[in-house]
Amino acid sequence: MEMNASDAPMKSAGRSPGRESDDRDGSATRRGFLRRMRGGAAVMLASTAVSFESSAEADEGSPGNPSGGSVERVLNSYQNRVDAALAETRVPIPRQITNGDEQRYPNFIGNYSKGLPHNAIGEVVPSAYRSLLNAVRRGTAAAFEQVRSAAPPTRLVNPLAGVAFDLEGTDSHQTMIPMFPSVASQALADQAVELYWQALCRDVNFTDYVTNATPRAAVSELQALPTYAGVTAQTLFRGFTTADAIGPYVSQLLLSRMNYGPYFMDGRMSMYVPNLDYMTDQTSWHKGQNGQGPFGTNTIDTVGGIPVPRYIRNGRDYAMFVHTDPLAGLFMTFYNAGMLLFEKGAPLNPGNPYRYYSKQAAFATFGVPLFLGMMGEVATRAFKAVRYAKWFVHRALRPEAYGGLVHMTMTGQANYPLHRDILNSSAVQNVFSKCGTYFLPQAFPEGSPQHPSYAQGHASMAGACATILKAAVDGHIPYQSLPKTITPAGPVDVGATTIVTASEDGLSLAPYTGADADQLTVNGEIDKLASNIGLARDFAGIHWRSDYEWGLRLGEAVALSVLRDQSENSVGEDFTGFTITTFDGNTIAV
Repeated sequence: MEMNASDAPMKSAGRSPGRESDDRDGSATRRGFLRRMRGGAAVMLASTAVSFESSAEADEGSPGNPSGGSVERVLNSYQNRVDAALAETRVPIPRQITNGDEQRYPNFIGNYSKGLPHNAIGEVVPSAYRSLLNAVRRGTAAAFEQVRSAAPPTRLVNPLAGVAFDLEGTDSHQTMIPMFPSVASQALADQAVELYWQALCRDVNFTDYVTNATPRAAVSELQALPTYAGVTAQTLFRGFTTADAIGPYVSQLLLSRMNYGPYFMDGRMSMYVPNLDYMTDQTSWHKGQNGQGPFGTNTIDTVGGIPVPRYIRNGRDYAMFVHTDPLAGLFMTFYNAGMLLFEKGAPLNPGNPYRYYSKQAAFATFGVPLFLGMMGEVATRAFKAVRYAKWFVHRALRPEAYGGLVHMTMTGQANYPLHRDILNSSAVQNVFSKCGTYFLPQAFPEGSPQHPSYAQGHASMAGACATILKAAVDGHIPYQSLPKTITPAGPVDVGATTIVTASEDGLSLAPYTGADADQLTVNGEIDKLASNIGLARDFAGIHWRSDYEWGLRLGEAVALSVLRDQSENSVGEDFTGFTITTFDGNTIAV
């Protein structure tokens, strides 16, 4: 059974909520465990409530306690949690659909195997891959400790997050994304052509795409492929949302000045030196597939030994940005964007009741602490959902591994069933002219991290956090209507915001003079920021376009489920739902 990319994510005509599953997915055991726990929790609650009643009778029914006395408050809180949990049980566990490559190819060329031992041309040792499958089926730390690694061993990144439960939002096993394209498909070949062109264009400024010969050649080849029909210099390497095609490539939320508490940030960062790629020879590529190093670190662009801060102006700059973001806080970008929008006084979402109160201001409920705090909440839940898809469903190969298949086929070391679109690609030939091999040039010395490709973790985080930002502010207003700038001293300058882009050297900002400068909206720049983060990982050569697109939608679905769970927590506030426009352009109330 095949699923097209146009099929809606997180939905399925699979088993009904009441149908018992087989032992393989453990659903029957999970449901039985939850039934037992609910009964025990009710007994504990009743016992606790008696002690509350005896110690707080004076509070019952008081004007300052609109939700009731002590016992009633505890029971209302309990029922609120039960209602949210019951609502989540109505979301069916879908039938997950893979592309079948794991069964189709005995050498497992279509699946992720980095860190396991490989033969001389990068094919995983079958017994090692089967040890990974055994760990996935068992789903325990002990089983993953038995996975056969290359020497020295490298650590797989957090596979068991994919089976962890959560107390908020839809369970990871109730989410679904379409099957990943087969390794032999035209769809994956065409995405690989885009990645080879992105590698070739890493050091070309986005503002030069119309005039530079390399992106113009990319447009010429890509627009002849089904996936990229209609691509232009303006839309080259951009995302799928409507806003992605409007204005500068880089979101204004990454270029604007802001106060970060007592610190001042102007959007500049230390960048990597240009024209330095990795894993373009067979020795280093093979070590990469085995997870072996040392790989070293990227070289920072300096003058006289001092790093030169620059604004993001090309694909390599973007790759740097998503390489060095904090390992424990990948939502940083959206946290900062939220601080910026709040500092600029962006109006509250139309569904926020405090938008209409004249004598009350939002704070713990419907205010800045709620929305900034929820960034971390939805990010971790999105990571659990994406880890389930990565490890326990699709196990998709990384682009660097596909590049190895291209090289081995082109050099006659193997004959893999790759589609002619990639084997006949001018991008691949240009990489050979530049590097002397057909491997996909990587922006990072280590290549991809130690987990499967589909879907993308950064994109799932971006999709989730972007959705929270949309719940926080009225995103339909023009971006230019926000106050102009934020100064180091704190005040916001008055006047319209100028739409900007990085200068040629990245040392300063220049006004964007495109005819569509007045079409940018706050929501649009939030969408563009999410795409910027996802596609930056593609520019690094470590993810596919499918990873970014469906990661974004997966994160959005996770955040919407968390917002739905929280929608009944308000007491006494006139809340009817946040107005949110999804990445696919649908406006909903949550």
